[in-house]
Amino acid sequence: MIFLSYSDKIAKSLMVTAAVWAFFLAFIILADIIARGVFNSPLHGTREIVANSIVIIVFLQAGYAIRSRSMLHSDMLLSRVPPIVKKIMLSISYSLGLFFFLVVITGSWDLAIQSWVENEYDGEGALKVPAWPTRFMIIVGGFLCCVNYIALAVADIFEIKDVSTEENMNV
Repeated sequence: MIFLSYSDKIAKSLMVTAAVWAFFLAFIILADIIARGVFNSPLHGTREIVANSIVIIVFLQAGYAIRSRSMLHSDMLLSRVPPIVKKIMLSISYSLGLFFFLVVITGSWDLAIQSWVENEYDGEGALKVPAWPTRFMIIVGGFLCCVNYIALAVADIFEIKDVSTEENMNV
């Protein structure tokens, strides 16, 4: 199914982007530690960059976690129930996940728009980090999570061959 293929590619790309971002974030933190230890002067804005980056990284990787079936569920329980009960349980869990991320999106929408319009920044002093990219990434990541829950539901309910689980979403 082409929808599942595109979902996989987007999820993988965002996961790799998040991993690279986290890698570079480690160097920013290291530079701050060295600056504090050696020069007794912190790298200004590190706290704001890290705080916003962690939220962005989580929402970049959430879609991949869902699509690769790495989100929380009990395989032990699912493997011991009849197929129809398994479908019902999976349908309920996908619906709850979809509902959760829809609530996250709707709860974040007004804040993201307000942040964009008011040109909101985090931090004070030498470096101010714009807050709107983080707020919009919550919406984008939440939307991808919703899409991936729908993709899993379609694949499981209608027994469509799910390539992502066979290949284990290898990057």
